[in-house]
Amino acid sequence: MLLVTGGAGFIGSNIVAGLNEAGRNDIVVNDVLGSEGKWRNLQKRRLADFVPPADLARWLDGRKLDAVIHMGAISATTAIDGDAVMDSNFRLSLMLLDWCTETRTPFIYASSAATYGDGEEGFVDDPAPEALARLKPMNLYGWSKHLFDQALIERERTHKKLPPQWAGLKFFNVFGPNEYHKGEMMSLVAKRFDEARAGRTVTLFKSHRDGVGDGEQARDFIYVDDVVSVVRWLLKSPDVSGIFNVGTGRARSFRDLIGAVFAALGRTPLIDYVDMPMSIRHTYQYFTQAAVENLRAAGYNGGFTPLEEAVRHYVVSYLDTPDRYR
Repeated sequence: MLLVTGGAGFIGSNIVAGLNEAGRNDIVVNDVLGSEGKWRNLQKRRLADFVPPADLARWLDGRKLDAVIHMGAISATTAIDGDAVMDSNFRLSLMLLDWCTETRTPFIYASSAATYGDGEEGFVDDPAPEALARLKPMNLYGWSKHLFDQALIERERTHKKLPPQWAGLKFFNVFGPNEYHKGEMMSLVAKRFDEARAGRTVTLFKSHRDGVGDGEQARDFIYVDDVVSVVRWLLKSPDVSGIFNVGTGRARSFRDLIGAVFAALGRTPLIDYVDMPMSIRHTYQYFTQAAVENLRAAGYNGGFTPLEEAVRHYVVSYLDTPDRYR
């Protein structure tokens, strides 16, 4: 039996789907469905149980699981309730780490590229305590994930007990089906698709940095199917532990991203550029790109879907269909 926390969310529900497709139906989801339609992310899935957060500790008591896949978190980079974020992203993670350590259960969890802050220190997944100490997350979400990474690595450094397998995944800019409940935190593909399909002009931010053109701000965009592949590989690789970047290793511009949406629709791109709000100009990231050498060195040899192919699959198989859910 597998436990997937945050299993009704974007990445979590895609992991559940991938596990179902691989023949695993003994999956327990821990999440809050709320009133945002998150249940639709699981409407095609097969589950053994659904456990609300308030019941999780009691449900775990005396259980034996094959693995815990911990995707649950307050993931909005705009979150400002520090107490709620710490309860959800840090203390719950510690509780699950302790439980997995005690019961000898593999533990795979979501970290984030937000731990890298403005990228001044680069985007290398170096787990050394001194390397982690140099990172300066720019928001509460990134800080909470960074704290947990540091807490786990400190346990390893001091030779304290850990689960037989532990893996933290620093997700970069993931996009794909089942992200529709995320509102402003959806990918730009999902947010701008309806405009592109209607033949309207899509707006992107102008650049306010010398040497970077309008719309040329770049991110490491990774399709959610590739994220699921990494998680499934880890479940089959019990000897692999560590903190790993999960990105393609190639940054692409927002102009490329939106151009791929129009191309998938068979349309000529219509893009205009607007000034970036002053409130975010001083913290805006102009570039992210995952270093994926450590993931490769650990044995992962799966490919990463090229941006245009990934966007086309998302558009044709989900966004431009009557049922957008996986």
